[in-house]
Amino acid sequence: MKVLLAGGGTAGHINPAIAIAGYIKAMEPDSEFLFIGNRDGMEQRLVKQAGFPIKSVVISGFYRGFKPSDIVHNIKTVYYSFASRGAAKKIIREFDPDICIGTGGYVSGPVIMAACDLGYKAVVHEQNAYPGVTNKMLASRVSRVMLANADAQPRFTDKAKFVLTGNPIRPAILASKHPDAVKRLGLDGSKPVILSFGGSLGADCINRSVAELLARSAKDKRYYHIHAYGQNAKWMPDLLKEKGVDLDKCDNLDVRQYIDNMEDCLAACDLVIARAGAITLSEIQAKGRPAVLIPSPFVAENHQYHNAMSMVRQKAAMCIEEKDLTGEKLIETVDSMMADPSVLAEYRRNAQSMAITDANERIYKTVKEVLKEG
Repeated sequence: MKVLLAGGGTAGHINPAIAIAGYIKAMEPDSEFLFIGNRDGMEQRLVKQAGFPIKSVVISGFYRGFKPSDIVHNIKTVYYSFASRGAAKKIIREFDPDICIGTGGYVSGPVIMAACDLGYKAVVHEQNAYPGVTNKMLASRVSRVMLANADAQPRFTDKAKFVLTGNPIRPAILASKHPDAVKRLGLDGSKPVILSFGGSLGADCINRSVAELLARSAKDKRYYHIHAYGQNAKWMPDLLKEKGVDLDKCDNLDVRQYIDNMEDCLAACDLVIARAGAITLSEIQAKGRPAVLIPSPFVAENHQYHNAMSMVRQKAAMCIEEKDLTGEKLIETVDSMMADPSVLAEYRRNAQSMAITDANERIYKTVKEVLKEG
């Protein structure tokens, strides 16, 4: 099988494409793959690290402002959208794929549209509860729209063939078990474990509110707390010092820049504090972990809020919008969830019930079904 994939801009669009390619390769080792990405996108690094070939087009998104610089940028974007579609057609003809898979982001639109124009079979994968503009635009052209969240389907305006597949989840996340993870982290199991993070760059509002919770935990030792503050918040240890926290003397606090053993941290924790990115939520659900979600308001279509509310409606998480977030509010919310073990257990069961842990298999099955169609 020859598979062409397009997705980029953020890791949330790129990593599912890489996971899909990896699973197809495992099932059919003789398959050939080609990614198409934006010339300056992070997909260039991530795809190459995963060992797959990638070719480039140039594309950008529209700015919503009306400043002269915004207008100039948008004129260039219109030009790029036409040019990239032509460049994509050339690449597609040369590769001659059996199937084209789009996973969202600016680059996915012109590439999958070009594939449809040329008569190639194509599918798209939507990771979020609120679909992106690109996938909404492509829905009526492709053979299948694969959904990670059933809440997305009514938000598509075009009639399309939908299939619920879930988001691909890293095998390490699924494999890690609570007792083994607790042992590897050196925990004694005497305290509830909280895990918090705001992404690889960090989220200022999460870091500052979590600092209040960490400062209290340094005094009362109520929770064991693992927190990753990210690349842009190297100031956080100093902030904790200002609050009287000596991390060297607090054996219940694990504060670091990055989490490189997320599989063990997720398996060991009792509660997660995080943004509401699609892949993050899929992994939280796969482990059946209750969560306090703080959706980013700076993403397209405010999709993280809709992702979070899918879990809130199932009583699998609580949501604090960033505009309402304070240290006091976060502490109050965490304490209320942790106070009653039966309530926490209900959240855990509800989160687990939302999990789709065989997304790769479902996506592969959908691809094979499309290939069999005339």
